[in-house]
Amino acid sequence: MPGKRPQASKTQATPTDRVANSLSAPQRAPQPAASGVALSGFDWALVRSFVAVLDAGSLLGAAKRLGAQQPTLSRHIAELEAQLGVPLFERTGRGVIPTAAALRISSAARDMESGALGIRQSLDQVRQQREGSVRISASQVVATLLLPPLIAQLQRQEPGIQVDIVASDALTDLLRREADIAVRMVRPTQNSLVAKKLADVPIVACAHESYLAWAGVPQQPPDLYQHRLIGADRNDAIIRGFAGLGYSVTREHFCARSDDYLVTGQLIATGAGIGFAAQYNLRFWPGVVRVLPMLQIPMLPAWLAVHREIRSNAVVRTVYDFLSQELPTVLRA
Repeated sequence: MPGKRPQASKTQATPTDRVANSLSAPQRAPQPAASGVALSGFDWALVRSFVAVLDAGSLLGAAKRLGAQQPTLSRHIAELEAQLGVPLFERTGRGVIPTAAALRISSAARDMESGALGIRQSLDQVRQQREGSVRISASQVVATLLLPPLIAQLQRQEPGIQVDIVASDALTDLLRREADIAVRMVRPTQNSLVAKKLADVPIVACAHESYLAWAGVPQQPPDLYQHRLIGADRNDAIIRGFAGLGYSVTREHFCARSDDYLVTGQLIATGAGIGFAAQYNLRFWPGVVRVLPMLQIPMLPAWLAVHREIRSNAVVRTVYDFLSQELPTVLRA
C-alpha cells in the first residue's frame, strides 16, 4: 500500500552471513574496509586454517595439527585478513594473539568447520554403506557354474547387497556402464578400467567314462586322430592351440562343433566325444575325467575388471574384494 515501507524478507543467516554481520555490527570499533570484498567466495581452507591457528595459539602449532606447512598457514591467514579487511592476529615472539575481530567471528567460523565436518561424515557414510545393487558380467560358463555358489556365500555375509549376473563376454558391458564388475578371460586394456589377474586357468582334454568305455582311452596325443573330437564351429582357438603344440588339426576333425561353451560342455558331459575345457568344469560333470595329462595345453588367464570411478563405491568394492579373494581358488581347481 502507498506510504507503507516494504518489509525485508526474513531468511536464515548462513555462517558466511554471520561473519559479515559480526564485522559490520554497530558496536564494533571502526576497522578499515576492504574494497570489493566478496564473502560468498570464501575458500573453506582459509577458515579452516583460521580456526586451527585460533585453537593452537601459533602458526607452528596449527601447522602440526593440520599436517601442513607453516608458510601455508601464514599465507591463508593473510588472504583471509585481506578478504575481510581486518587484522585477525597480532604476532608475538611466542605465537599469535587473536584480535577482537577474530574473537567475534570465531563462533561463525566454528559453525563453518562443523558444517564441513558434517558434509565429510555424510559422504563417508555413503561410501561405507553396504546396501545396494551390483551388476556382474561374466562368461556363460563362469556365470552358470562358478558364480552362483559364490553369490550365495556373499549374500550370507552381506545380506544388504543385491546382485545382477549378466552372462556375456563383451568388454563393452563395463565401458557402457551396463555392468559394475566383469570376469574376463582377456585382459582389458582400456585406461578407464582397473584389471586384476585372478589366475591362470588349466585347460584339459576330457571325456565321459561312457565314451571312453566304448571308444577306448587315448594313450598318446596322436591317438586323438582316431577319436571323436568335440570342438568349435567358427572359433579357431583350439586349432591354433594344437598347431602351437605341433599337431595339425582342422575343423573337419571335430565330429560335433559349437562356439557356445555350454553346448560343447554338455556334449562332453553326455559322452559325445573328447573335448577341451577348463579343468574346473570337471567337478560339475559327473563321470567326466581328464585324458592325456601329458598334453600341455596353454592356460587361460582370468581377469577381474571394474570401472576406475565405480571402484570407490563401498558396495561395488565389497563385491570386488570378495570375488578377487574367492575366484582364484575355484578357477584353478
